[in-house]
Amino acid sequence: MALTIADLFEHAVDLFPERVAVACGDRSLTFAELEAGANQLAHYLAEQGVGKGSHVGLYATNSIEAIETMIAVYKLRAVPINVNYRYVENELRYLFDNADIVALVHEDSYSDRVAAVRPDVPTLTATLTIEGIDAAKSGRSAERDFDERSPDDLYILYTGGTTGSPKGVMWRQADIWRVLGGGIDFLSGQPLPDEWAQSRQGQVTGGLTRLACAPLIHGAAQWAALAALFAGDTVVLVPKFDPHDVWRAIERHRVKVVTLVGDAMARPIIEALHVGGYDASSLLAISSHAALFSGAVKQQYLDALPNVVITDAIGSSESGFNGIGMVAKGAESSPGGPRVRRGPDVLVIDDDARPVEVGETGRLARGGHVPLGYYKDPEKSATIFVEIDGKRYVVPGDYARLEDDGTITLLGRGNMCVNTGGEKVFPEEVESALKSHPSVFDALVIGIPDERLGQRVAAVVQLRPDAEADFAALDAHVHTELAGYKAPRSLWVVDEVGRLPSGKPDYRWAKAHAADNAPTWAAAPARA
Repeated sequence: MALTIADLFEHAVDLFPERVAVACGDRSLTFAELEAGANQLAHYLAEQGVGKGSHVGLYATNSIEAIETMIAVYKLRAVPINVNYRYVENELRYLFDNADIVALVHEDSYSDRVAAVRPDVPTLTATLTIEGIDAAKSGRSAERDFDERSPDDLYILYTGGTTGSPKGVMWRQADIWRVLGGGIDFLSGQPLPDEWAQSRQGQVTGGLTRLACAPLIHGAAQWAALAALFAGDTVVLVPKFDPHDVWRAIERHRVKVVTLVGDAMARPIIEALHVGGYDASSLLAISSHAALFSGAVKQQYLDALPNVVITDAIGSSESGFNGIGMVAKGAESSPGGPRVRRGPDVLVIDDDARPVEVGETGRLARGGHVPLGYYKDPEKSATIFVEIDGKRYVVPGDYARLEDDGTITLLGRGNMCVNTGGEKVFPEEVESALKSHPSVFDALVIGIPDERLGQRVAAVVQLRPDAEADFAALDAHVHTELAGYKAPRSLWVVDEVGRLPSGKPDYRWAKAHAADNAPTWAAAPARA
């Protein structure tokens, strides 16, 4: 079996050439049109020296051309590299150099930054603007006449750099397909029998319409789009996240499934529904990946859209999906992080790499299909793999609690854990409690230095526009949700909480804001 991204896409093209493959704004392309354009662009890139193993940067917001570029690069057995469109020159220099980028496809609006950085990146020999793609394709062959591909062909995803410099996570395409591209059925946990199973299933469904809210610089959006294409589904994109644009796209394309990234997208989307009065009757499912989707926000969806099923998947760039949970109307909401059914080969282990007992907390470990490591960083790679009973597991640093029914409750990343007086506090649990208060729109929880406790829990909070700042009431509310030592002892109120373009939390921004500004509110001496 080929089991490569380009092959899986081509199987769908062969079965559904006239179906709409991708839509963005006023434009759409069928599978046959997307295939022809990607082939033409691949031939152009090959003329520029792009070939097997070449790294091609994609520096753009969401568009049909961005999808076309990714597919074209994979057809050549080259590797697309996701470039955060918020990066400034120093960050671009680091990424272009670290990723060994030889070609770059970028929006014209970023040309000045690219020109400033390019002299410092000797490997970068070819650039093409998104706006120049049509001209580049002109006169090139639309035929699928490329070399045979291998399951060992690489997929690389650069992490968002939430807590440090971005790192390129390397996967075999056959492995990443299994854990993120639908090669293992997310609901049953069973592997698909062959590379044609998804396209065959697309014949049964008739093709669903799926909207990916996140930017394609994020792995959750990439795999929401790619897995949909493999199954002959239509991918709908919005150029940049705007909750009202999301609803306009849902109405226009009769979207059935929406994928988003946690509360940062989910809350403004559901609240825009109430403001805009949009038609949501086509929706069947809402799926969140890669960030906290709190119980309070899930309840807003269940109240407004009682026939919609919510799925909440947990995972990371280094592990793929570790588990998935499903919520429908009438389900009991629980505070804290998501509680999900474990995926295949997922364990919760202690510091000695032994499985924990029920009720205990440990690190998530995934076996089976795992990444190769971090690009150009063997030392860092070695820190995320362990051997358990002769089997290789990846342990990226997420902590979880093993429940009595075999499910797991995600607590958060260990490197963001707040150690206050010897007690561990995971930010996502406290963020969920804060956001369950009606006055709070968004929040990030951090640890700040404390002479007595080592660290104390603190939070940067965005209130609703019409909310009164009753901090005593907010403090009391958190104490009803969590043990007292977990409640924030200092609060900073901001106009808008800082987040990455994907919607994931920007904890570096939160810590810098707390360091540079006096708190808006501080509690009395810590309560028991």
